[in-house]
Amino acid sequence: MDIEQRQAEHIEYFVKQASAVRGSALTTVIVDATSHPSLFAFSEILAVPNILELEGTENSMYLYLLRLFAQGTWTQYKNFTGNLPQLVPDQVLKLKQLTVLTLAETTKVLPYDLLMQELDVSNVRELEDFLINECMYVVSIHGQGIVRGKLDQLRRCFEVQFAAGRDLRPGQLASMIETLSDWLMTSDNLLVSIQEKIKWADTMSQLDKKHHKDIEEKVDEVKKTLSFKKLPKSRPTLTTEDMRRSTLNLVE
Repeated sequence: MDIEQRQAEHIEYFVKQASAVRGSALTTVIVDATSHPSLFAFSEILAVPNILELEGTENSMYLYLLRLFAQGTWTQYKNFTGNLPQLVPDQVLKLKQLTVLTLAETTKVLPYDLLMQELDVSNVRELEDFLINECMYVVSIHGQGIVRGKLDQLRRCFEVQFAAGRDLRPGQLASMIETLSDWLMTSDNLLVSIQEKIKWADTMSQLDKKHHKDIEEKVDEVKKTLSFKKLPKSRPTLTTEDMRRSTLNLVE
């Protein structure tokens, strides 16, 4: 079964679960969803009306927790620990994985010091083990890990080559549209430039062909001229009178 299809099925499963229950029963659904090892998107679950009804209730902290998994990081959780439920180990792992994805959105070279601070990791060995075992080779929506990259121990950084996307945060859609618009404009300008270069190359090609043709015609003219000059001169035609005079001269 395709990995992306499994991801969609996980989302659909939890959306159905959240739609079927209300109140405190939703806390179990939220904990299960945020603990699932292959689920990294939560916006569809967060949009379920029953989930949104938790706002302002005694279980509202679970709504905030789900929002955190959709948009937040491990550091943000630590800053609001008193207002959020205690996480189980699988949730801690998931939130740290999501934190790596968020960091990879802003830069493709992540210093080890930054990663250790954001992930609450004490040493380089632990950090590299986490990146390799829990990020680069974990089963995800793409089937090849949630990130791919190179660990550079000499420079003490992680060079990101690929990172799976997270749920969109408020305001992020407008930023993405602006980025895509800039990319589209740049692509259009590049296309115009390429077309102009192609047109210039075609013109130069035509001029080059005309130049070669002119040279060939001049060469042919020169050959004809040289051939004409090499022809032997024809002897003058003797008239009858000339022959008579020659005969008289011989007799005398």
